[in-house]
Amino acid sequence: MVTVAVVSLGATVTIPLMTKAVIDGPVAHRDQPGLWVLGTAAVALGVGEALLWLVRRWLVARTTMGVEADIRKDLYARLLVLPMTFHGRWQSGQLLSRIMNDLSTIRRFLSFVVVFLALNTLQIVAVTTILLVLYWPLGVVVCVSIVPVVLAVQHFRRQYTRLSRQAQDQAGQVATVVEESALGLRTVKAFGREDYVFARFDVQAARLRDLGIEKVVVSSRFWTLLSVIPDLTLIVVLAFGAYAAGHQLVTMGTLVAFVTLMLSLAWPVSSLGFLLSATHEAMTAADRITEIFTAPVEITDGDDPVAPRGRLELRDVGFRFGDGPWVLRGVDLTVEAGETVAVVGATGSGKSVLAMLLSRLYDVSEGQILIGGRDIRGLTLAALRSTVVTAFDDPTLFSLSVADNLRLGRPDASDAELADALQVASAGFVYDLPSGLDTRIGEQGMSLSGGQRQRLSLARALLAAPTILVLDDTLSALDVHTEAAVTDALRRLLHDGPEPITGIVVANRASTVALADRVVLLEDGTITAVGTHAELLARVPRYRDLLAADDELDDGTEHLVEWVRR
Repeated sequence: MVTVAVVSLGATVTIPLMTKAVIDGPVAHRDQPGLWVLGTAAVALGVGEALLWLVRRWLVARTTMGVEADIRKDLYARLLVLPMTFHGRWQSGQLLSRIMNDLSTIRRFLSFVVVFLALNTLQIVAVTTILLVLYWPLGVVVCVSIVPVVLAVQHFRRQYTRLSRQAQDQAGQVATVVEESALGLRTVKAFGREDYVFARFDVQAARLRDLGIEKVVVSSRFWTLLSVIPDLTLIVVLAFGAYAAGHQLVTMGTLVAFVTLMLSLAWPVSSLGFLLSATHEAMTAADRITEIFTAPVEITDGDDPVAPRGRLELRDVGFRFGDGPWVLRGVDLTVEAGETVAVVGATGSGKSVLAMLLSRLYDVSEGQILIGGRDIRGLTLAALRSTVVTAFDDPTLFSLSVADNLRLGRPDASDAELADALQVASAGFVYDLPSGLDTRIGEQGMSLSGGQRQRLSLARALLAAPTILVLDDTLSALDVHTEAAVTDALRRLLHDGPEPITGIVVANRASTVALADRVVLLEDGTITAVGTHAELLARVPRYRDLLAADDELDDGTEHLVEWVRR
């Protein structure tokens, strides 16, 4: 590509010199055969230049689009390995803006800007050198005219770079608002807050528009200077050139070639404003993308690829986000292989964080988690997450078929295994969908009810055939009858299945706690009581309060009805 571009530039510079040869040669001496020869050569050179431009553009597009695709894949792969703490800090719209808009900006820079910036700089240097050789007094005038261009570049560079960064960040903010509104449209409509959401979007969009206008103002000032300077230089060259030609200081062919070559500098010089503006935008985009590539990967693979089995142990486990307050502290727990333990606690007590520590979605800040006597930080993530599988209370379903969603954790699962998992999760409703298991689920599974999504999430976890199954309040959206059916099937699977499955159940209801052999009470990030369900009901008042037994639920229902009546 570079070779083709340089040869094409050589043809561009050579054509004016051929014009000089034609005027000072065949035209001046009335040599018709010579005129035909040089004219044919000039036409051939022009056609060759056009073909070279075509080849160069094809090579550039093919190469830079490949580079963009490769970087986008690397960036997406990076996002997948970055920890949950990273994704908790970053808005998804900002990430989307970087992986789409910023990479497109870099691709345009590589395919157009950097090529023309290099070629135009080379053309300015080459043509200026030729102008000095043709007639140095006028060449000096052209060289002097370049000085204001350099000063203008330095003057506007910092201001434009700052505005470019602000505009690109604001584009990410707009993308975030759009994404949040799209995902939360049901809630927006339920509260009748369409006007509020639109006004919020309008503020962000207006800010993006204002930054765009500021960029155009700065750029237009730059372009004005770069347009005026070549025009003034041309006037001076024509005036002195006419004087020099009139006094036989230069030939007419030399003057024509000089003016033609100088006019060929008009695009390279005037385009500097656009090219440099685009360069600053690309540099800003590269900085924004580099922020993701340089973000620390806090959770790294261990060296042990063998999936662990056996006893689960938490030894003096503590966790906190950064330098914030401790979410968990001094947690000690031993769960034997095949045993099921329920974790009960008030909202904010650290139950969900504890569940996520087991599969290293977060890493412990202190202490150890061991499976079969092996620290989970020494295991590869693939080995650990094939052993520990979590079903969350807010399940995420993808825009795939039902079967593809279920096989997410185990792509090679057979149809019979899939059917067994659906049966345990009481998710037989999928067979009544329009295309059965091949029915495509809409984004986030919004076409399904909350209970249906939870049952599919549970079936997906079961299909992965885990050694340790973590249920993070997975049955919270189920009705009483469905929950009873799922609980019974889970109890049989956990206690009487062909392979022992260790269960960690985050629960808030007595019906779910009934799955467990033992119950752990978690308060303010610390285990305060351990025992069977009956033992804790008998001796721990706080446990009884949290569990909301049936009589308490009845009282709560009466209070709710009374409140509604008032």
